[in-house]
Amino acid sequence: MHTITAQLPRPPLPRLSRSGSFALHASAVVSLLAASSAPTPLYDEYQTQWHFSALTVTIVFSSYALALLVALLVAGTLSDYLGRRPVLTGALLAEAASMALFATAQGVTELIAARVVQGLATGVATGAAGAALLDFEHPRHPGRAALANSLTPVSGMATGVLASTGLVQFAPAPTHTVYLLLLLLFATQTALVTRTAETARSHRGVWRSLQPGISVARASRTAMLLITPGVIAAWALGGFYSSLGPQLARLIAPHAPDTTGGLVFFALTASAALAICATRTRPARTVSTAGAIALMSGALLTLVSPYLQSLSALFVGTLLAGAGFGAVTQGALRLLLPPAAPEERAGTLASYYVLSYLAMSVPAVLAGLLTMRYGLETAVLLYAGSTGLLALSALVALATSGRRPLST
Repeated sequence: MHTITAQLPRPPLPRLSRSGSFALHASAVVSLLAASSAPTPLYDEYQTQWHFSALTVTIVFSSYALALLVALLVAGTLSDYLGRRPVLTGALLAEAASMALFATAQGVTELIAARVVQGLATGVATGAAGAALLDFEHPRHPGRAALANSLTPVSGMATGVLASTGLVQFAPAPTHTVYLLLLLLFATQTALVTRTAETARSHRGVWRSLQPGISVARASRTAMLLITPGVIAAWALGGFYSSLGPQLARLIAPHAPDTTGGLVFFALTASAALAICATRTRPARTVSTAGAIALMSGALLTLVSPYLQSLSALFVGTLLAGAGFGAVTQGALRLLLPPAAPEERAGTLASYYVLSYLAMSVPAVLAGLLTMRYGLETAVLLYAGSTGLLALSALVALATSGRRPLST
């Protein structure tokens, strides 16, 4: 006789708690930005293999930032209409696909294609995950979401560049290994996102929301005008260090270890993360003002480092610029996000990222053109000088705004 046993349905997996969901979405932003910075230490390896110029490096870098910008303009508010969970799930799957493209790239064309897919996925994902952080913030701990939204990007970039630098030094096939590890990470996070509670109820207007545009909450518009010069200066310096930092280190010290270039960008992002942690309890205006001063100092030291032929000057300037980056971005988000209503959060955060990544990508391409035409030293002079002036204008704007309320 054969015994027939009924297959009982498996109970559904339990939902993640509020704190678990908050941690998961924070880790997703960290992973996304780690993946964005992972190619930075590999650019020298790619240049050696495929023989392309400094301009090509900045184009590869900026293709990611511009694709991310397009995603934010088109789909920055998508999770407000479809829900956080489905939007983030799809974006993380696309991010995993971009890692597969990186791992199998055989030339510049494939590298740019991977960067474009990565930028589109990251743009959609960061808007959804950043808004979810605000949704999952515990009422007894206000301010943690704004802190996470400012800390996780720089922490992610620091982690990505450090891990990639280590793999370049110690792992076989670094241009493949780092992306395969990230692919596994994104696949795991995708599975976990499906176990989170949905915090944004889907409603009509999805297709209308896909029309390109930016949406800043009315109550946050004065703050957006105030923070704009500092945010542009901070992210423009970030774009420079990410794309041309390794070449600047090689210009100053041609015989330094290959890992030096990656460590320049790590110094920027690590000091930014430390600055965010150190200033999180200080008033947002005070933090933004101190950040603008640090940005000016960092830009000045970066400007003179090629003429001094001093790696020390470059790294000190990078640390100061990173501290300014962290302080400015944290202060900006703390001024910008709290006044926004819940249904305006994703759009307001997406608008902030549009400004940030536009400031990161366009000047980086201009720096590549300047490097090709006039040389890296002249490009550094013009670039660092311009960002220093922007930081000064941010300082003036903060000083003249006084203590007026920032809501309209």
